[in-house]
Amino acid sequence: MTKKQRAAVAVERLKGEYPQAICSLVYEDPFQLLAATRLSAQCTDARVNLVTPALFDRFPTPEAMALADVEEVEELIRSCGFFRTKSRDLIGIGQALVAHHNGSVPDSMEELTALPGVGRKTANLVRGDVFGLPAVVADTHLIRITNLLGLVATKDPAKVEQALVKLLDPNESNDFCHRCVLHGRAVCVARRPNCAVCCLADICDFAHAST
Repeated sequence: MTKKQRAAVAVERLKGEYPQAICSLVYEDPFQLLAATRLSAQCTDARVNLVTPALFDRFPTPEAMALADVEEVEELIRSCGFFRTKSRDLIGIGQALVAHHNGSVPDSMEELTALPGVGRKTANLVRGDVFGLPAVVADTHLIRITNLLGLVATKDPAKVEQALVKLLDPNESNDFCHRCVLHGRAVCVARRPNCAVCCLADICDFAHAST
């Protein structure tokens, strides 16, 4: 079985296990997803979801965030960690969207990654979930699981993204990434993968090596 064939099987298996391939972050519009994803760096989605209701109640739009007081934003997001850097980035994102994009979130990789604190992972999530574009969101779960499967052999997010773009059906790639997150939390848990109940065990290099 080639890597591309193995990837296709993995896509279909995870689709069966997790029919609803949804983002764990709670948001109502593109700006909120962009902001929530920036907050999620080095922080759990569950924690971000506890923080964002008050943040978005106070600063619901790029225009509002652009005018925010940095200390107020810091206080609202303090529990997310790295709150000083993240607060500056959120305000900077608001200002950039207002100044250069008429207050709207752009859909191109180049424009998204030009925003303060926005890297390819965040940009891909926005492109996939908001705009329905092919995207590979190289988060820790996707990187771990695709390495265990033997689809990739690197922990570098950019290299994982490049490799999976070649292996995955573009129409399935974004949902596959969401399903890997769900699978990584439920079954293929870091440090203790539960291969005995894993739907991918028979196509997984790690599972084969562990038997």
